[in-house]
Amino acid sequence: MTFNHREEHVDDDMLVVQANLDDVNPEWMTYVMDKLFDAGANDVYMVPIIMKRGRPGIMLNVLVDEERLSSIEEVIFSETTTLGIRYMRASCHRLAREFEHVETPWGTLTVKVGYHAGKLVQFAPEFKECEQVARLHEVPLKMVYEEVRLLFMQQLRQKNALPL
Repeated sequence: MTFNHREEHVDDDMLVVQANLDDVNPEWMTYVMDKLFDAGANDVYMVPIIMKRGRPGIMLNVLVDEERLSSIEEVIFSETTTLGIRYMRASCHRLAREFEHVETPWGTLTVKVGYHAGKLVQFAPEFKECEQVARLHEVPLKMVYEEVRLLFMQQLRQKNALPL
């Protein structure tokens, strides 16, 4: 699935793939999540659940384009203990996205910006970059994240581009 990130759009032909897991080692799940993203998942999340007879479990949820379903099934069946998968059709509304850059005391960092109907409605520093800066400079992650947000807001003010 390819799309232009700069255009707001709705993706049809998406699936939510679910598997309930009551006998899998929870430590394995971040590994499984990474494998699912590598196989083409758009999103992966897990929800703690209580299964029959009061057993704790994990509901694995994967959002994927229908064209990539077989690679997702392969990961789920080979890397988890499930014996079955559920499928639900989904459409996803995606905001237009752009990447902006801000100069910080630690160098240039990226901010992902989201637009709805042409208006800026969301922005967030790129987490991995902030994490790297925090580790490298031994400063709190929250301080890096907040500084990038503040500098981005100042950049918007200078351009008179703050959303109303």
